[in-house]
Amino acid sequence: MSTPVALITGAAHRLGAETAKALHKRGWNLVIHYRSRAEQARALVEELNRARSDSATCVAGELTNPDDVARVADVAVKHWGRLDGLINNASVFYPTPTGTASEDDWNLILNTNLKAPFFLLQHCLPALKKASGAVVNMIDIYSERPLPDHPLYCASKAGLAALTRFWARELAPQIRVNGVSPGAILWPEGNDPMDESHQQAILDKTALARTGNPEDIAGAITYLICDAPFVTGQILPVDGGRSLNM
Repeated sequence: MSTPVALITGAAHRLGAETAKALHKRGWNLVIHYRSRAEQARALVEELNRARSDSATCVAGELTNPDDVARVADVAVKHWGRLDGLINNASVFYPTPTGTASEDDWNLILNTNLKAPFFLLQHCLPALKKASGAVVNMIDIYSERPLPDHPLYCASKAGLAALTRFWARELAPQIRVNGVSPGAILWPEGNDPMDESHQQAILDKTALARTGNPEDIAGAITYLICDAPFVTGQILPVDGGRSLNM
């Protein structure tokens, strides 16, 4: 039997990289997409290929660029001649208050978090249908409840949640489509760090009173891709009970 292949967007670090490692351990070949983290992506590919030769490759792409989206899909399908899984993990997250958000903010967040997954699936659709494949979209608990000062991020994730359910109906029975909705797993990086008081406020509303681990998300995605042949149209919260007390 041929080795199954998955494309994971934004897989050079954090949750995407952990998911790649988890699927690789289950015997999958991986196409690792990255935008700017070439060194990390190549290091991950080398690590996976040391464990199992010719089992991983990487492809760069700016997901706000339609030509790059098409090229990423083309590389993913052609490298091993098949595609069994698509994991839309890449995401942009930063505050965009309604009074100050710009069109550039709108385009960056909505194009990365919502438009790119749509057209990436469109380009991958023939290969996924042929393989009776599976799609997992990275949603967020804030797709259902607003996060202050993040209207564009919340809208993008709410849209992706809607697409997840729509695709599950439209693409059945050939393709299963599900989502994973993380809570507090890894705190934000970059120009929007979260101070300790804000972190603690989130943990105070989390039933398990702690952060999760990247392995928790990777395990949920692996379950939906590998071990859930009768599950489609579902968005699995992996949030320590945070959604019980938003």
